[in-house]
Amino acid sequence: MTLDKTNRMNYLIDFYQELLTPKQRNYMSLYYLDDFSLGEIADEFEVSRQAVYDNIKRTEAMLEQYEERLSLFQKYEQRKILLDELKRLDLPSEALVAIESLEQLE
Repeated sequence: MTLDKTNRMNYLIDFYQELLTPKQRNYMSLYYLDDFSLGEIADEFEVSRQAVYDNIKRTEAMLEQYEERLSLFQKYEQRKILLDELKRLDLPSEALVAIESLEQLE
């Protein structure tokens, strides 16, 4: 698994976790956030390694579908780029404070 995919999945989990079942959240959290192996997750939940793999793959596909429809991660990345560009401009201190406040909302 590549670092880019792991980072993307971590963001998608953050943005869309409320749309997942508790089991999906648990599996994805253990696999992507806590770096558990499929076997470790299977042992934890007393299911087969294949069941964990299938659930994770289905959940990944669901997260990508949510992102395709809602674009929360894409919009987050775009806001981050725009805020970084604004910070590089020679702006009055009041504008920089406002930019910092916007960053805190993320």
